[in-house]
Amino acid sequence: MTEEVQAPKKEKIPRQKMPEQEPKVRARNFEEVPYGLTLELALMEAQRCIQCKDPRCKQGCPVEIDIPQFIAKIKEGEFEGAIRKLWEKNSLPAVCGRVCPQEVQCEGLCILGKKDAPVGIGNLERFAADYQREHGKQILPPKAESTGKKVAVVGAGPAGLTVAGDLILKGHEVTIFEALHGPGGVLLYGIPEFRLPKAIVAQECNFLERLGVKIQVDSVIGASETVDELFAQGFEAIFLGVGAGLPVFLKIPGEHFIGVYSANEYLTRSNLMKAYDFPNYDTPIVRGKNVATFGGGNVAMDSARTALRLGAEHSYIIYRRSMDELPARTAEVHHAEEEGVEFMLLSNPLRFLGDDATGRLTGVECLKMELGEPDASGRRRPVPIPGSEFMVEIDTAVVAIGSGSNPLLTKGTPGLALNKWGYIVADPKTGKTMKPRVWAGGDIVTGSATVILAMGAGRLASNSIHDYLTMGW
Repeated sequence: MTEEVQAPKKEKIPRQKMPEQEPKVRARNFEEVPYGLTLELALMEAQRCIQCKDPRCKQGCPVEIDIPQFIAKIKEGEFEGAIRKLWEKNSLPAVCGRVCPQEVQCEGLCILGKKDAPVGIGNLERFAADYQREHGKQILPPKAESTGKKVAVVGAGPAGLTVAGDLILKGHEVTIFEALHGPGGVLLYGIPEFRLPKAIVAQECNFLERLGVKIQVDSVIGASETVDELFAQGFEAIFLGVGAGLPVFLKIPGEHFIGVYSANEYLTRSNLMKAYDFPNYDTPIVRGKNVATFGGGNVAMDSARTALRLGAEHSYIIYRRSMDELPARTAEVHHAEEEGVEFMLLSNPLRFLGDDATGRLTGVECLKMELGEPDASGRRRPVPIPGSEFMVEIDTAVVAIGSGSNPLLTKGTPGLALNKWGYIVADPKTGKTMKPRVWAGGDIVTGSATVILAMGAGRLASNSIHDYLTMGW
Protein backbone atom coordinates (compact mmCIF):
# COMPACT_ATOMS: atom_id res chain seq x y z
CA MET A 1 0.00 0.00 0.00
CA THR A 2 1.57 3.22 -1.09
CA GLU A 3 1.62 6.19 1.22
CA GLU A 4 -0.40 9.21 0.20
CA VAL A 5 1.90 12.12 -0.47
CA GLN A 6 0.48 15.49 0.55
CA ALA A 7 1.36 18.51 -1.51
CA PRO A 8 3.28 21.13 0.44
CA LYS A 9 1.14 23.96 1.77
CA LYS A 10 1.28 27.11 -0.28
CA GLU A 11 3.00 29.83 1.71
CA LYS A 12 1.05 32.98 2.39
CA ILE A 13 2.20 36.02 0.49
CA PRO A 14 2.95 38.83 2.94
CA ARG A 15 1.71 42.34 2.25
CA GLN A 16 4.18 44.02 -0.08
CA LYS A 17 5.77 47.10 1.44
CA MET A 18 5.88 50.19 -0.72
CA PRO A 19 9.42 51.57 -1.13
CA GLU A 20 9.91 55.10 0.18
CA GLN A 21 12.55 57.73 0.89
CA GLU A 22 14.69 57.37 3.99
CA PRO A 23 13.25 59.50 6.83
CA LYS A 24 16.36 61.63 7.40
CA VAL A 25 16.59 62.41 3.69
CA ARG A 26 12.92 63.13 3.00
CA ALA A 27 12.51 65.33 6.09
CA ARG A 28 14.53 67.98 4.27
CA ASN A 29 13.02 67.80 0.79
CA PHE A 30 9.58 68.18 -0.74
CA GLU A 31 9.75 65.16 -3.02
CA GLU A 32 7.06 62.50 -2.68
CA VAL A 33 7.74 60.17 0.26
CA PRO A 34 6.53 56.77 -1.12
CA TYR A 35 7.91 55.74 -4.50
CA GLY A 36 4.95 53.51 -5.38
CA LEU A 37 4.80 49.78 -6.00
CA THR A 38 7.01 48.35 -8.71
CA LEU A 39 5.43 46.11 -11.34
CA GLU A 40 6.68 43.03 -9.54
CA LEU A 41 5.41 44.19 -6.14
CA ALA A 42 2.01 45.11 -7.58
CA LEU A 43 1.57 41.71 -9.22
CA MET A 44 2.56 40.03 -5.96
CA GLU A 45 0.17 42.17 -3.89
CA ALA A 46 -2.70 41.58 -6.32
CA GLN A 47 -2.31 37.83 -5.78
CA ARG A 48 -3.19 38.31 -2.11
CA CYS A 49 -6.80 39.25 -2.95
CA ILE A 50 -8.94 36.13 -2.49
CA GLN A 51 -11.82 37.52 -4.61
CA CYS A 52 -14.54 37.20 -1.98
CA LYS A 53 -18.04 36.35 -3.21
CA ASP A 54 -19.40 39.07 -0.94
CA PRO A 55 -16.57 41.63 -0.91
CA ARG A 56 -16.88 43.81 2.17
CA CYS A 57 -14.18 46.14 0.87
CA LYS A 58 -16.65 47.59 -1.66
CA GLN A 59 -18.98 48.53 1.20
CA GLY A 60 -16.22 50.68 2.70
CA CYS A 61 -15.60 52.70 -0.46
CA PRO A 62 -17.56 55.99 -0.56
CA VAL A 63 -17.42 56.06 -4.38
CA GLU A 64 -18.34 52.37 -4.77
CA ILE A 65 -15.27 51.15 -6.70
CA ASP A 66 -15.46 47.49 -7.77
CA ILE A 67 -12.29 46.69 -5.85
CA PRO A 68 -11.95 42.94 -6.49
CA GLN A 69 -12.41 43.44 -10.22
CA PHE A 70 -9.74 46.10 -10.66
CA ILE A 71 -7.33 44.04 -8.57
CA ALA A 72 -8.10 40.95 -10.66
CA LYS A 73 -7.16 42.94 -13.77
CA ILE A 74 -3.80 43.84 -12.22
CA LYS A 75 -3.21 40.21 -11.27
CA GLU A 76 -3.82 39.23 -14.90
CA GLY A 77 -1.48 41.93 -16.18
CA GLU A 78 -4.44 43.75 -17.75
CA PHE A 79 -3.41 47.20 -16.59
CA GLU A 80 -5.58 49.08 -19.09
CA GLY A 81 -8.52 47.01 -17.87
CA ALA A 82 -7.66 47.94 -14.29
CA ILE A 83 -7.71 51.67 -14.94
CA ARG A 84 -10.91 51.39 -16.97
CA LYS A 85 -12.53 49.56 -14.08
CA LEU A 86 -11.43 52.32 -11.68
CA TRP A 87 -12.67 55.06 -14.01
CA GLU A 88 -16.16 53.56 -13.92
CA LYS A 89 -16.52 54.96 -10.39
CA ASN A 90 -13.55 57.24 -9.77
CA SER A 91 -12.08 59.93 -12.01
CA LEU A 92 -9.27 60.68 -9.52
CA PRO A 93 -7.59 57.30 -8.82
CA ALA A 94 -4.04 58.68 -8.61
CA VAL A 95 -5.21 61.09 -5.91
CA CYS A 96 -7.27 58.56 -3.96
CA GLY A 97 -4.48 55.99 -4.04
CA ARG A 98 -2.31 58.52 -2.23
CA VAL A 99 -4.49 60.34 0.28
CA CYS A 100 -7.56 58.21 1.09
CA PRO A 101 -7.76 56.71 4.60
CA GLN A 102 -7.98 53.16 3.26
CA GLU A 103 -7.13 51.69 6.65
CA VAL A 104 -10.54 52.70 8.02
CA GLN A 105 -12.50 52.26 4.79
CA CYS A 106 -11.93 49.57 2.15
CA GLU A 107 -8.85 47.97 3.74
CA GLY A 108 -10.48 48.23 7.13
CA LEU A 109 -13.16 45.78 5.95
CA CYS A 110 -10.84 43.42 4.03
CA ILE A 111 -11.40 39.85 5.25
CA LEU A 112 -7.64 39.17 5.27
CA GLY A 113 -7.28 41.86 7.91
CA LYS A 114 -8.89 39.63 10.53
CA LYS A 115 -5.81 37.40 10.81
CA ASP A 116 -3.25 39.11 8.60
CA ALA A 117 -2.49 42.43 6.92
CA PRO A 118 -5.30 43.52 4.57
CA VAL A 119 -4.74 43.74 0.83
CA GLY A 120 -2.96 46.99 -0.10
CA ILE A 121 -5.96 48.34 -2.01
CA GLY A 122 -4.82 51.96 -1.94
CA ASN A 123 -1.33 51.06 -3.11
CA LEU A 124 -2.76 49.03 -5.98
CA GLU A 125 -5.09 51.85 -6.97
CA ARG A 126 -2.13 54.21 -7.07
CA PHE A 127 -0.15 51.67 -9.11
CA ALA A 128 -2.90 51.32 -11.72
CA ALA A 129 -3.22 55.09 -12.11
CA ASP A 130 0.53 55.71 -12.21
CA TYR A 131 1.15 52.86 -14.64
CA GLN A 132 -1.47 54.28 -16.99
CA ARG A 133 0.06 57.75 -16.80
CA GLU A 134 3.62 56.53 -17.38
CA HIS A 135 3.13 53.63 -19.80
CA GLY A 136 -0.42 53.60 -21.08
CA LYS A 137 -2.00 55.08 -24.18
CA GLN A 138 -4.07 58.26 -24.06
CA ILE A 139 -7.24 56.22 -23.65
CA LEU A 140 -10.51 57.63 -22.37
CA PRO A 141 -13.60 55.95 -20.95
CA PRO A 142 -16.71 55.85 -23.17
CA LYS A 143 -19.12 58.79 -23.03
CA ALA A 144 -22.88 58.75 -23.49
CA GLU A 145 -24.52 60.70 -26.29
CA SER A 146 -24.86 64.42 -25.64
CA THR A 147 -28.04 65.39 -23.79
CA GLY A 148 -27.64 69.09 -24.52
CA LYS A 149 -27.99 69.82 -20.80
CA LYS A 150 -25.58 72.30 -19.15
CA VAL A 151 -24.32 71.93 -15.58
CA ALA A 152 -22.23 74.41 -13.60
CA VAL A 153 -19.90 73.14 -10.87
CA VAL A 154 -18.66 75.77 -8.43
CA GLY A 155 -15.34 74.73 -6.94
CA ALA A 156 -12.69 72.43 -8.43
CA GLY A 157 -12.00 70.45 -5.27
CA PRO A 158 -12.58 66.69 -4.80
CA ALA A 159 -16.39 66.97 -4.69
CA GLY A 160 -16.66 69.26 -7.71
CA LEU A 161 -14.19 67.25 -9.80
CA THR A 162 -16.15 64.07 -9.04
CA VAL A 163 -19.45 65.63 -10.10
CA ALA A 164 -17.85 66.93 -13.29
CA GLY A 165 -16.28 63.57 -14.12
CA ASP A 166 -19.52 61.69 -13.54
CA LEU A 167 -21.79 64.02 -15.50
CA ILE A 168 -19.52 64.49 -18.51
CA LEU A 169 -19.52 60.71 -18.99
CA LYS A 170 -23.33 60.72 -18.87
CA GLY A 171 -23.50 63.11 -21.80
CA HIS A 172 -24.03 66.45 -20.08
CA GLU A 173 -22.04 69.62 -20.75
CA VAL A 174 -20.06 70.61 -17.65
CA THR A 175 -18.26 73.83 -16.74
CA ILE A 176 -16.28 74.16 -13.51
CA PHE A 177 -15.85 77.63 -11.98
CA GLU A 178 -12.76 77.78 -9.74
CA ALA A 179 -11.76 80.79 -7.63
CA LEU A 180 -8.02 80.04 -7.65
CA HIS A 181 -5.70 80.16 -10.66
CA GLY A 182 -5.59 76.38 -10.94
CA PRO A 183 -8.04 73.50 -10.35
CA GLY A 184 -7.74 71.05 -7.46
CA GLY A 185 -9.02 72.92 -4.42
CA VAL A 186 -7.61 71.46 -1.22
CA LEU A 187 -5.62 68.96 -3.33
CA LEU A 188 -3.69 71.95 -4.68
CA TYR A 189 -3.37 74.34 -1.75
CA GLY A 190 -3.81 72.11 1.29
CA ILE A 191 -1.96 68.82 0.79
CA PRO A 192 1.84 69.17 0.60
CA GLU A 193 3.92 68.20 -2.41
CA PHE A 194 5.62 65.37 -0.50
CA ARG A 195 2.25 63.69 0.02
CA LEU A 196 0.46 64.61 -3.20
CA PRO A 197 2.61 66.04 -6.03
CA LYS A 198 0.92 68.88 -7.85
CA ALA A 199 1.80 67.24 -11.18
CA ILE A 200 -0.52 64.39 -10.19
CA VAL A 201 -3.37 66.81 -9.48
CA ALA A 202 -2.75 68.57 -12.80
CA GLN A 203 -2.80 65.23 -14.61
CA GLU A 204 -6.13 64.23 -13.08
CA CYS A 205 -7.65 67.60 -13.98
CA ASN A 206 -6.24 67.34 -17.50
CA PHE A 207 -7.96 63.96 -17.80
CA LEU A 208 -11.31 65.64 -17.12
CA GLU A 209 -10.54 68.34 -19.68
CA ARG A 210 -9.75 65.69 -22.29
CA LEU A 211 -13.17 64.23 -21.55
CA GLY A 212 -14.67 67.62 -22.37
CA VAL A 213 -15.05 69.34 -18.98
CA LYS A 214 -14.48 73.10 -19.23
CA ILE A 215 -12.51 74.57 -16.31
CA GLN A 216 -12.78 78.33 -15.82
CA VAL A 217 -10.26 79.54 -13.22
CA ASP A 218 -10.06 82.91 -11.42
CA SER A 219 -13.86 82.82 -11.17
CA VAL A 220 -15.08 83.74 -7.70
CA ILE A 221 -18.76 82.85 -7.75
CA GLY A 222 -20.45 85.03 -5.17
CA ALA A 223 -18.27 87.99 -6.14
CA SER A 224 -17.67 88.05 -9.92
CA GLU A 225 -21.11 86.60 -10.57
CA THR A 226 -23.87 84.94 -8.58
CA VAL A 227 -25.49 81.53 -8.67
CA ASP A 228 -28.66 83.08 -10.10
CA GLU A 229 -26.61 84.71 -12.86
CA LEU A 230 -25.26 81.26 -13.78
CA PHE A 231 -28.84 80.08 -14.23
CA ALA A 232 -29.44 83.10 -16.46
CA GLN A 233 -26.53 81.93 -18.65
CA GLY A 234 -28.37 78.70 -19.43
CA PHE A 235 -27.10 76.28 -16.81
CA GLU A 236 -29.89 73.94 -15.79
CA ALA A 237 -28.31 72.57 -12.59
CA ILE A 238 -25.60 73.87 -10.29
CA PHE A 239 -23.41 71.99 -7.83
CA LEU A 240 -21.71 73.90 -5.00
CA GLY A 241 -18.46 72.32 -3.82
CA VAL A 242 -16.62 75.34 -2.46
CA GLY A 243 -15.10 73.60 0.56
CA ALA A 244 -14.61 75.04 4.03
CA GLY A 245 -11.56 77.28 3.86
CA LEU A 246 -12.26 79.86 6.55
CA PRO A 247 -9.42 79.75 9.11
CA VAL A 248 -10.22 78.81 12.71
CA PHE A 249 -8.00 80.00 15.56
CA LEU A 250 -7.53 78.98 19.19
CA LYS A 251 -9.00 82.25 20.56
CA ILE A 252 -6.31 82.62 23.19
CA PRO A 253 -4.26 85.73 24.04
CA GLY A 254 -1.29 86.51 21.81
CA GLU A 255 -2.57 85.23 18.46
CA HIS A 256 -1.72 88.65 16.98
CA PHE A 257 2.04 88.06 17.23
CA ILE A 258 4.06 87.71 14.03
CA GLY A 259 4.69 84.02 13.43
CA VAL A 260 1.21 82.74 14.31
CA TYR A 261 -0.42 81.17 11.24
CA SER A 262 -3.61 79.35 10.47
CA ALA A 263 -2.83 76.02 8.81
CA ASN A 264 -4.78 77.31 5.78
CA GLU A 265 -2.32 80.17 5.27
CA TYR A 266 0.80 78.20 6.20
CA LEU A 267 0.07 75.37 3.78
CA THR A 268 -1.25 77.64 1.03
CA ARG A 269 1.92 79.72 1.10
CA SER A 270 4.05 76.59 0.98
CA ASN A 271 1.99 74.51 -1.48
CA LEU A 272 0.13 76.79 -3.87
CA MET A 273 2.56 79.70 -3.68
CA LYS A 274 5.63 77.42 -3.44
CA ALA A 275 7.36 79.23 -0.58
CA TYR A 276 9.49 76.10 -0.14
CA ASP A 277 11.11 76.75 -3.55
CA PHE A 278 12.82 80.04 -2.66
CA PRO A 279 14.29 81.96 -4.51
CA ASN A 280 12.57 80.56 -7.62
CA TYR A 281 9.30 81.61 -5.95
CA ASP A 282 9.68 84.68 -3.77
CA THR A 283 6.76 83.89 -1.43
CA PRO A 284 7.27 85.14 2.14
CA ILE A 285 6.90 82.65 4.98
CA VAL A 286 8.43 82.51 8.45
CA ARG A 287 11.03 79.74 8.45
CA GLY A 288 10.98 79.08 12.17
CA LYS A 289 13.60 77.15 14.11
CA ASN A 290 11.14 76.05 16.80
CA VAL A 291 7.69 75.45 15.31
CA ALA A 292 4.60 74.25 17.16
CA THR A 293 1.55 72.91 15.35
CA PHE A 294 -1.68 72.74 17.33
CA GLY A 295 -4.05 69.90 16.42
CA GLY A 296 -3.95 66.18 15.72
CA GLY A 297 -5.44 65.64 12.27
CA ASN A 298 -3.91 65.13 8.85
CA VAL A 299 -3.61 68.89 8.35
CA ALA A 300 -1.61 69.12 11.57
CA MET A 301 0.73 66.34 10.39
CA ASP A 302 1.12 68.08 7.03
CA SER A 303 1.98 71.36 8.76
CA ALA A 304 4.47 69.84 11.21
CA ARG A 305 6.22 67.88 8.45
CA THR A 306 6.29 70.99 6.24
CA ALA A 307 8.00 72.92 9.06
CA LEU A 308 10.86 70.40 9.09
CA ARG A 309 11.28 70.77 5.35
CA LEU A 310 11.39 74.55 5.73
CA GLY A 311 14.36 74.18 8.07
CA ALA A 312 12.91 73.83 11.58
CA GLU A 313 15.26 72.37 14.19
CA HIS A 314 12.28 71.37 16.33
CA SER A 315 8.79 70.73 14.99
CA TYR A 316 6.25 70.00 17.73
CA ILE A 317 2.70 68.66 17.63
CA ILE A 318 0.84 70.03 20.66
CA TYR A 319 -2.37 68.09 21.15
CA ARG A 320 -4.71 67.94 24.14
CA ARG A 321 -5.43 64.21 23.94
CA SER A 322 -3.20 61.13 23.75
CA MET A 323 -1.71 59.31 20.77
CA ASP A 324 -4.66 56.89 20.73
CA GLU A 325 -7.09 59.74 20.07
CA LEU A 326 -5.18 61.35 17.19
CA PRO A 327 -7.62 61.68 14.27
CA ALA A 328 -4.83 61.69 11.66
CA ARG A 329 -4.17 58.67 9.46
CA THR A 330 -1.89 56.09 11.04
CA ALA A 331 0.49 56.33 8.08
CA GLU A 332 0.80 60.10 8.44
CA VAL A 333 1.53 59.88 12.18
CA HIS A 334 4.09 57.14 11.50
CA HIS A 335 5.82 59.22 8.83
CA ALA A 336 5.84 62.28 11.09
CA GLU A 337 7.46 60.32 13.92
CA GLU A 338 10.05 58.83 11.57
CA GLU A 339 10.98 62.27 10.29
CA GLY A 340 11.52 63.71 13.74
CA VAL A 341 8.30 65.53 14.61
CA GLU A 342 8.10 65.74 18.42
CA PHE A 343 4.71 65.02 20.00
CA MET A 344 3.69 67.01 23.10
CA LEU A 345 0.52 65.15 23.98
CA LEU A 346 -2.05 65.83 26.71
CA SER A 347 -1.14 69.51 26.46
CA ASN A 348 -3.47 72.45 25.90
CA PRO A 349 -2.32 75.96 24.89
CA LEU A 350 -3.33 78.82 27.19
CA ARG A 351 -1.63 81.87 25.65
CA PHE A 352 1.04 82.92 23.20
CA LEU A 353 3.95 85.00 24.40
CA GLY A 354 5.85 87.53 22.33
CA ASP A 355 8.25 90.44 22.20
CA ASP A 356 6.13 93.58 22.32
CA ALA A 357 8.94 95.66 20.80
CA THR A 358 9.19 93.53 17.64
CA GLY A 359 5.74 92.00 17.74
CA ARG A 360 7.22 88.55 17.21
CA LEU A 361 6.19 85.26 18.81
CA THR A 362 8.58 83.87 21.42
CA GLY A 363 6.70 81.07 23.18
CA VAL A 364 3.49 79.40 24.28
CA GLU A 365 2.18 78.60 27.74
CA CYS A 366 0.40 75.23 28.00
CA LEU A 367 -1.47 73.26 30.62
CA LYS A 368 -1.11 69.51 31.11
CA MET A 369 -4.23 67.40 30.66
CA GLU A 370 -5.48 63.95 31.62
CA LEU A 371 -8.16 61.87 29.96
CA GLY A 372 -11.61 61.59 31.50
CA GLU A 373 -14.80 59.95 30.28
CA PRO A 374 -15.63 59.79 26.55
CA ASP A 375 -17.36 62.86 25.09
CA ALA A 376 -19.83 63.11 22.17
CA SER A 377 -17.07 62.22 19.69
CA GLY A 378 -16.51 58.89 21.44
CA ARG A 379 -12.99 59.90 22.44
CA ARG A 380 -11.98 60.39 26.07
CA ARG A 381 -12.41 63.99 27.11
CA PRO A 382 -9.27 65.95 28.07
CA VAL A 383 -9.44 67.30 31.64
CA PRO A 384 -7.06 70.06 32.87
CA ILE A 385 -4.58 69.29 35.64
CA PRO A 386 -4.57 72.37 37.94
CA GLY A 387 -1.17 73.96 38.51
CA SER A 388 0.54 72.06 35.66
CA GLU A 389 1.35 75.06 33.47
CA PHE A 390 4.58 74.92 31.48
CA MET A 391 6.30 77.02 28.80
CA VAL A 392 7.62 76.06 25.35
CA GLU A 393 9.95 78.36 23.43
CA ILE A 394 8.72 78.72 19.85
CA ASP A 395 9.06 81.28 17.09
CA THR A 396 6.33 79.93 14.80
CA ALA A 397 2.88 78.54 15.56
CA VAL A 398 0.51 76.82 13.15
CA VAL A 399 -3.12 76.41 14.23
CA ALA A 400 -4.55 73.27 12.63
CA ILE A 401 -7.79 72.67 14.53
CA GLY A 402 -10.17 72.71 11.58
CA SER A 403 -11.71 75.33 9.32
CA GLY A 404 -15.05 77.03 8.92
CA SER A 405 -17.43 77.86 6.09
CA ASN A 406 -16.50 80.84 3.94
CA PRO A 407 -19.67 82.99 3.71
CA LEU A 408 -18.75 84.68 0.40
CA LEU A 409 -20.96 82.48 -1.77
CA THR A 410 -23.61 81.42 0.73
CA LYS A 411 -24.51 84.93 1.88
CA GLY A 412 -24.97 86.07 -1.70
CA THR A 413 -27.21 83.16 -2.69
CA PRO A 414 -30.82 83.65 -1.57
CA GLY A 415 -32.79 80.47 -1.00
CA LEU A 416 -29.97 78.41 0.48
CA ALA A 417 -30.60 77.12 4.00
CA LEU A 418 -27.60 77.20 6.34
CA ASN A 419 -27.07 75.49 9.69
CA LYS A 420 -25.82 77.23 12.84
CA TRP A 421 -22.20 76.85 11.71
CA GLY A 422 -22.89 78.45 8.34
CA TYR A 423 -22.68 75.22 6.32
CA ILE A 424 -25.17 74.54 3.54
CA VAL A 425 -28.08 72.29 4.47
CA ALA A 426 -28.33 69.50 1.89
CA ASP A 427 -30.02 66.11 1.70
CA PRO A 428 -27.33 63.58 2.71
CA LYS A 429 -28.64 61.05 0.17
CA THR A 430 -28.92 63.35 -2.85
CA GLY A 431 -27.06 66.58 -2.12
CA LYS A 432 -30.19 68.62 -2.91
CA THR A 433 -30.32 72.00 -1.18
CA MET A 434 -33.39 74.04 -0.31
CA LYS A 435 -32.78 76.16 -3.43
CA PRO A 436 -34.31 74.55 -6.54
CA ARG A 437 -31.83 73.09 -9.06
CA VAL A 438 -28.90 73.62 -6.69
CA TRP A 439 -26.96 70.76 -5.11
CA ALA A 440 -24.05 70.88 -2.66
CA GLY A 441 -21.54 68.48 -1.17
CA GLY A 442 -18.19 68.12 0.51
CA ASP A 443 -16.80 70.30 3.29
CA ILE A 444 -19.26 73.16 2.66
CA VAL A 445 -21.98 70.75 3.85
CA THR A 446 -20.20 68.53 6.39
CA GLY A 447 -17.39 70.74 7.62
CA SER A 448 -13.76 69.62 7.26
CA ALA A 449 -13.59 65.95 6.28
CA THR A 450 -11.56 63.68 4.02
CA VAL A 451 -11.01 63.87 0.27
CA ILE A 452 -12.82 60.60 -0.36
CA LEU A 453 -15.87 61.57 1.71
CA ALA A 454 -16.15 64.75 -0.37
CA MET A 455 -15.91 62.61 -3.48
CA GLY A 456 -18.60 60.30 -2.12
CA ALA A 457 -20.88 63.31 -1.62
CA GLY A 458 -20.11 64.36 -5.18
CA ARG A 459 -21.09 60.91 -6.43
CA LEU A 460 -24.49 61.05 -4.67
CA ALA A 461 -25.12 64.55 -6.00
CA SER A 462 -24.14 63.66 -9.57
CA ASN A 463 -26.56 60.73 -9.55
CA SER A 464 -29.34 63.03 -8.36
CA ILE A 465 -28.48 65.75 -10.88
CA HIS A 466 -28.51 63.21 -13.71
CA ASP A 467 -31.91 61.93 -12.60
CA TYR A 468 -33.23 65.49 -12.58
CA LEU A 469 -31.80 66.33 -16.02
CA THR A 470 -33.18 63.17 -17.59
CA MET A 471 -36.43 62.62 -15.69
CA GLY A 472 -37.17 65.87 -13.87
CA TRP A 473 -38.00 66.20 -10.16
